[in-house]
Amino acid sequence: MVRNSNERQWQLDTRRIGDDLLEVSCGGRWRQDQDLPAAGVILPELGDGLRLSFNTAQLSAWDTGFLAFLRALFALCAERGVSIDQEGLPKGVRHLLAMAAAVPEQKAARRSSTQQSMLFQVGAATVAFFRGAPEMLRFLGEITLSFGRLFRGRARFRLSDLWWEIEEVGPRALGIVSVISFLVGLILAYLGADQLRLVGAQIFIADLVAIGMVREVGALMTGIIIAGRTGAAFAAQLGTMQVNEEIDAFKTLGVSPVDFLVLPRMLALMLMVPLLTLYAGFVGMLAGLLVSATIFDIGMFEYYIETLRALELKHFLVGLSKGSVYGAMVAYAGCLRGMQCGRSAESVGEAATSAVVTGILLITISASLMTIIFYRLGI
Repeated sequence: MVRNSNERQWQLDTRRIGDDLLEVSCGGRWRQDQDLPAAGVILPELGDGLRLSFNTAQLSAWDTGFLAFLRALFALCAERGVSIDQEGLPKGVRHLLAMAAAVPEQKAARRSSTQQSMLFQVGAATVAFFRGAPEMLRFLGEITLSFGRLFRGRARFRLSDLWWEIEEVGPRALGIVSVISFLVGLILAYLGADQLRLVGAQIFIADLVAIGMVREVGALMTGIIIAGRTGAAFAAQLGTMQVNEEIDAFKTLGVSPVDFLVLPRMLALMLMVPLLTLYAGFVGMLAGLLVSATIFDIGMFEYYIETLRALELKHFLVGLSKGSVYGAMVAYAGCLRGMQCGRSAESVGEAATSAVVTGILLITISASLMTIIFYRLGI
């Protein structure tokens, strides 16, 4: 028998019953504030082919200190090949031990996936995408119905939420949009000048930068920036609400989560991304002006006149339409992944990552389709 000689508040006793059974008796208080024994005190009595049982009839109180002792004892029994009978333990102890021994299925799946070939992983991702297509269509239908309620004046959301989202996705994104647009305009100017100076036509740098930024590049870069900045934020916000069961609370109260949460975000991006696209085009043209005036000796007035000559109303309309579509794609992807989020913190991170990837993919697809359509229409 092993006993705490100072406090004498816990008891640990072992006795053999027959040749193959060792009974461990635990009594008194087994709490962390006690000087509890180590599981190794029973090690000399453990042997191959032995069975271990417990007697806790005299156990008055226990906490995680008792669980830690049992976990360490079970590990020693596994090393010695000793079988364990847990029937003598309190029901709560058995339940907690079972939970501690359980292996999360997600982690096992993650480890096994790293052992598969690249071809297998690509195939699995493709199958998962097509299996998720019905859910994406269903969510698109819910958004369409929500817009229908909006046009009829029956959508339930707060205008304060809409204005807050507009501020978040618009003015607060000006900094990163300015930097990226300026650098892209700089790159376009240098790239165009390198080819145009071969024929002495550096003045057409203004045409290249103006049309490229207003019509295509400004909208595309703004969409990608918003996908990484705002799309991930939408997914994380809605995913956190999913974890906290706030979305379930909306449904219980009879409030449509799509109306209250998704619709303001969709409207904010569809309104602000076209304006950010115009701003990105203006900043890109300033970068082209700077390069032309300082490097290639093109006068500012000449550059300005050539820019006015190159730009037409249709270029602005194309850029605005693309910006609006890209904003809708980013909002759709972010809200979709947020609403699909699981109930763990890990799922929130996965939803944010998936929102960015899905948003950029949808932007790329829509950009290709719209470019083909505008080309066929001669716009």
